[in-house]
Amino acid sequence: MSRDPLVVGHVVGDVLDPFTITASVRVMYNGKELTNGSELKPSQVVCEPRIEIGGRDMRNLYTLAMVDPDSPSPSNPTKKEYLHWLVTDIPETTNASYGNEIVSYESPKPTAGIHRFVFILFRQSVRQTIYAPGWRQNFNSRDFAELYKLGSPVAAVFFNCQRENGCGGRRYIR
Repeated sequence: MSRDPLVVGHVVGDVLDPFTITASVRVMYNGKELTNGSELKPSQVVCEPRIEIGGRDMRNLYTLAMVDPDSPSPSNPTKKEYLHWLVTDIPETTNASYGNEIVSYESPKPTAGIHRFVFILFRQSVRQTIYAPGWRQNFNSRDFAELYKLGSPVAAVFFNCQRENGCGGRRYIR
């Protein structure tokens, strides 16, 4: 059985196909680095996080998507994947503020259950025009990657979030 938190948290499977991590990405909310499976409240994620991409070559570009595969509720995710943020053309060695924001950051506000919020990083082979989807709900990371020929993800990080006064409980498991 895998100990990879992306597998244990069903990110691989529900959102992504298995992939090999080949890039370094750091996600920081309020100066604190996110680790896979962190528990955050909506008040901690109001402002967009700082996303740092490691490496040495600014000519390498990346696309970042933030999605919620549990919208509107983990037991009935009819709007999965809900797109919270989309940034393209982020140069390696920099952060997301150097990229091209296609869909502005929308802070998580789960109303039912414990939601996973996933940051997915793709390496771009070329600089290209990427269009904003017509709506945020029912975004599909796999289809998006195929449409723009992005290939497999190169990194991913996720956190769990429930409503501000929510406590405990288990995430819905099939």
